[in-house]
Amino acid sequence: MPRELKVSIGGHSDRGRKEINQDFHGALIPGEPLLASKGVAIAIADGISSSKVSQIASESAIKSFLTDYYCTSDSWSVKTSAHRVLAAANSWLHAENRRGEYRHDKDRGYVCTLSALVVRSNTAHVFHVGDARVYRVSGAALEQLTNDHRVVVSPDQSYLGRALGVNPQVEIDYRAIQVETGDVFVLATDGAHEYVSPRFVTGAIAGNAGDLDAAARAVVAEALRRGSPDNLTVQIVRIDELPDAAADEVSGQVAELPLPPLLEARMAFDGYTIVRELHASSRSHVYLATDGDAGALVCVKIPSIDLRGDTAYLKRFLMEEWVARRVDSAHVLKPRSSSRKRNYLYVVTEFVDGQTLTQWMIDNPKPGIESVRGVVEQVALGLRAFHRMEMLHRDLRPDNIMIDRAGTVKIIDFGSVRVAGVVEGAPLIEGEEILGAVQYAAPEYFLGETGSSRSDLFSLGVIAHQMLTGKLPYGADVPKARTKARQRKLTCASLLDVDPDIPPWIDWAIRKAVHPDPWKRQEEVSEFVHDLRHPNEAWLNASPTPLIERNPVLFWKGLSFILGCAVLALLTLRFGGRP
Repeated sequence: MPRELKVSIGGHSDRGRKEINQDFHGALIPGEPLLASKGVAIAIADGISSSKVSQIASESAIKSFLTDYYCTSDSWSVKTSAHRVLAAANSWLHAENRRGEYRHDKDRGYVCTLSALVVRSNTAHVFHVGDARVYRVSGAALEQLTNDHRVVVSPDQSYLGRALGVNPQVEIDYRAIQVETGDVFVLATDGAHEYVSPRFVTGAIAGNAGDLDAAARAVVAEALRRGSPDNLTVQIVRIDELPDAAADEVSGQVAELPLPPLLEARMAFDGYTIVRELHASSRSHVYLATDGDAGALVCVKIPSIDLRGDTAYLKRFLMEEWVARRVDSAHVLKPRSSSRKRNYLYVVTEFVDGQTLTQWMIDNPKPGIESVRGVVEQVALGLRAFHRMEMLHRDLRPDNIMIDRAGTVKIIDFGSVRVAGVVEGAPLIEGEEILGAVQYAAPEYFLGETGSSRSDLFSLGVIAHQMLTGKLPYGADVPKARTKARQRKLTCASLLDVDPDIPPWIDWAIRKAVHPDPWKRQEEVSEFVHDLRHPNEAWLNASPTPLIERNPVLFWKGLSFILGCAVLALLTLRFGGRP
């Protein structure tokens, strides 16, 4: 029987002489197959004393790391997985600082240090930013595996040179070391490691080999006795048993799951039985399948045959499952987990028994306003779930929206999602890649901009306009407008031209959502949803929009008609009395 990784973990945290404990720590030992593919994760975070909310940053950073790390693709290396998760956590903290009262004083905002240890197979992976420390016990000494990111100005003054939440991007130190059975690692915040000798730490561990929690408590108590004025946290990890070295460690390369073959009906595939193909495109192949363990219907998505040589495409494909696992919403397609080991590169999600919004619009060419509101509001809830996690969907269109038989609306495709702080994943607007979706893409993408939540709002506004009129607000003109000057000339078709019975304030709300300038749209999708049900005060207080702005074509047609009538009248007066 093959051996598996076994570890013992102990820890203790104390607020010490401070009123609040701004430290936070955690560890997670998963079951199989995650234990083999992802390993054991241990992390420690330390807030900064100048901030009153730093304890929130520490807790959020640790919880997001331990949760999101195990949501990453099985094909990602430990380094890639942890770096992406930490980059996303940093971006979220930084965004919270930008939104709040601490945007001009980051040292008082959501900022913290973080040090993490991931033990997978025969390797320990260390990730570090700040001044907590990770050690490996070496006899009666401690081998420091991290470097402090603290800048010393004078003997009495120093400051953190690097921390989570300070800047949009953060540099994470990384190193990998081979481990052996019996190795012991210690993670400690500065309130502990600055006041306790290495000999005391190693002695406490040796004297409490059967109770590592007691060893951690002893180290914290000793630091307090020696006058530590700070919060104190210590975690201890002992390697009790190691599995056989993974193939990627033997070869020194990151193992990758092989690409699957094209699937066929009745085919057995990795524990699933294929029922039929649901969708095939240049981007992916999607199949309806039965889960052999649960017996439930699921969707199995495999990479496109045509793009398997495209590294950037495969990276985006791998991102989809992680994105789906991070977003928790009834209006976003849910991934399906399995206890079986995965042997190929693919994604499994819930099966939505229904139709795409594209088909729904064909079946409902003249939907009522309330039906449109119901769809838009549910899509907006899904988008808000993305935006709360600092993610942009970037490819919202009717083909990527499903409506099940109960009327629940779900966003189903995440191949173009951009995660803040994660630099990998190509932009949405990239030459031929946007063919077929450009009519829903926000104008700013065609200027080379990365976009914002208002870009997703634009796409939702286009969909709302199309549902009510059967037409796109700008026709096919948006992709052609690749300068700001041309975008300022874009003219949005009015809903009232198609259906005069539509309330003018709804027309105003949709025209605002699809404005070419993102700063002239609603700030959030929730504001747009509110405007679809309640006349906006800006509309109520605004003077009537001149016809030349609302509908230039109708204005010039009307003016031409009036001028024509005037010319006929003058001709009649001039020549009408002559024989």
